Amino acid sequence: MKIITICISIFLLSFGMQDLQAQKEKVPQKTERLEQQKEQIIAEEKAALKESLEAISLRLENKEITTEEAKRLREEAAKKHALNIENRLAMAENERAWKLRNEKEITENKEKSKSSDKEKEYKSRNHRTSKQLVVAAGFNNAIRDGQSLNDLDFKLAGSRFFELGIAWTTRVFDDSNWLRFRYGASFQFNGLKPTENRYFVQDGDLTVLEVYPLDLDKSKFKMDNLVIPVHFEFGPSNKSETDDGTWFYTGRKIKIGLGGFVGINLGERQKLKYEENGDNVKRKLKGNHNTNDLIYGLSSYIGWGNTSIYAKYDLNPIFKDPNVELNNISLGLRFDFD
Repeated sequence: MKIITICISIFLLSFGMQDLQAQKEKVPQKTERLEQQKEQIIAEEKAALKESLEAISLRLENKEITTEEAKRLREEAAKKHALNIENRLAMAENERAWKLRNEKEITENKEKSKSSDKEKEYKSRNHRTSKQLVVAAGFNNAIRDGQSLNDLDFKLAGSRFFELGIAWTTRVFDDSNWLRFRYGASFQFNGLKPTENRYFVQDGDLTVLEVYPLDLDKSKFKMDNLVIPVHFEFGPSNKSETDDGTWFYTGRKIKIGLGGFVGINLGERQKLKYEENGDNVKRKLKGNHNTNDLIYGLSSYIGWGNTSIYAKYDLNPIFKDPNVELNNISLGLRFDFD
């Protein structure tokens, strides 16, 4: 009986090893982990077969079954565990193949994503013409000819400006980026706060500052303009050579812009705030105030990366002749967002 058991076990082991060898020939380069998994499967099925054969032998010794029945049961057990080895080995191979395919697809997708991101980065940064959002803010004032900073008609801290627009930047030369041409459109909001409790009064063709009869908590004159800024921008840039050509990127580099602007006056208004008979009163005074409709001036900036110190000066007087020439001037920070 023991001889039969040993023969069947040897047969099963031989069958399993042949199947394992066939799998190795189909896929010659398997990992050590997969080989260990296969060996474990064979060992587990051998152990299970041994237990089945011992149980059959015990039943035969106890005369629960005949010799013919024991022989049949041993053959069925051998076939069952041989089939288990075949199926489990095939499942291990399929699982490994699926993991390899999945890892390959993930790797390929990552490479494609990196390549696509790199291509997008080159296009967004290095296209010959690029677009930026422009935001600027700072202090605003107006100066007469020969007037000093100690004798200004408007408050230094209270008078402010704000600008919002879109700008396009184009390289002037094909193979060099040291000179760029910048152009776009912007809304400019200039505010002036008169000193000494004064406000603007229109008297025919004249617009003059007069003292308000009540104590003003706030006096502010605002002008809204739509302008077209144009600048020549100078500065170094990073250069990159690719199969698609030569690209430039100006991030983290110093830049200088010189130019100007031209546009139209969209309107102006005056806000007054004061207390009268215990009540808080707010007044909005609208009118042309004899302001010039055509706006034009000079502007420049110097900065690093997306942030710059920004200055602009209106060459046109705020008010038409025969008013005193009063020119708007602004100084602040400018941000260019790609």
